[in-house]
Amino acid sequence: MFTALILTTATAACGDDDSPTTSTPGKPDQVKAGVIAILDVAPIYLGKEKGFFSKRNIELTLETAQGGSAIAPSVLSGQYQFGFSNVVSLLLAKSQNAPLKAVANGVNSTGDPKADFGGIVVKDPAITSPKQLEGKKVATNALKNIVDTSVKDIVKKDGGDPNKVSFVELAFPDMAAQLDAGNVQAIFVVEPFLSAAKAKGWRTIGSYADVDPNLCVALYFTSQQQIQSNPDLVKRFTEAMNESLTYANSHPDEVRAALGTYTQITEQVRKSLTLPKWPSEIDKDAINKLADLAVTYGLLKSKPDVDSLLP
Repeated sequence: MFTALILTTATAACGDDDSPTTSTPGKPDQVKAGVIAILDVAPIYLGKEKGFFSKRNIELTLETAQGGSAIAPSVLSGQYQFGFSNVVSLLLAKSQNAPLKAVANGVNSTGDPKADFGGIVVKDPAITSPKQLEGKKVATNALKNIVDTSVKDIVKKDGGDPNKVSFVELAFPDMAAQLDAGNVQAIFVVEPFLSAAKAKGWRTIGSYADVDPNLCVALYFTSQQQIQSNPDLVKRFTEAMNESLTYANSHPDEVRAALGTYTQITEQVRKSLTLPKWPSEIDKDAINKLADLAVTYGLLKSKPDVDSLLP
């Protein structure tokens, strides 16, 4: 999965013709950020709407991808100046010496296993516990990322063998149909897809909070080349992102409204969503926990240098 990351390292060093340079007075930096069209990234959309980026001379364009592992190569190549990715994908990239660096927190678990923003959903009433996923197919939005790592840990904690679980890569919007058709026996979805699945009468049997109450699920990041060539832009983006996170944490109604600007989720559904936490501080202990789990479940042979990833 991350071969592409390494292959793009060389091109990242060169940048590309569209990469922004230090802004001139009166002319904002044109910045592209890669995100996923899920609840997790509502703060950056809300922050753009509230002017947190424009007041720092950043004209922000948001482009969507299926997962963080697809966004990382685009950040390295200079197609995007910043990106959003789950922590496990970033740790895997760092283990292959990809020149990436986190610049701001992304999203965290609610801490409540029974009311989290991401979890395992099943349709079959006979499946009542994570252990029963042995021998079953579970959908993840990308292989070797935080979703399948979380599922494995939840299954193991329930006394099951995570190696006996099969994973199928599907985009979040496609998962419910595949579960309904019986092509997979469980899906791990985040909001707004989690609420939509539960509205069908399906049940959750595990969540991010079961992995760690303070689980840091994702981060915003950039390339080392961007940091070296335009540190002032990185500083301004980070400040705007931190303001966006803080604002989102204290304005849940505006978060729900913002979600309607980049998804097709109806207002009625948005009202019932379980919102995650959006602290501006990165929880280093939670990052270390995921790094350890990546080794435990064979994604990595040895623990990567967490400090080299964090700001």
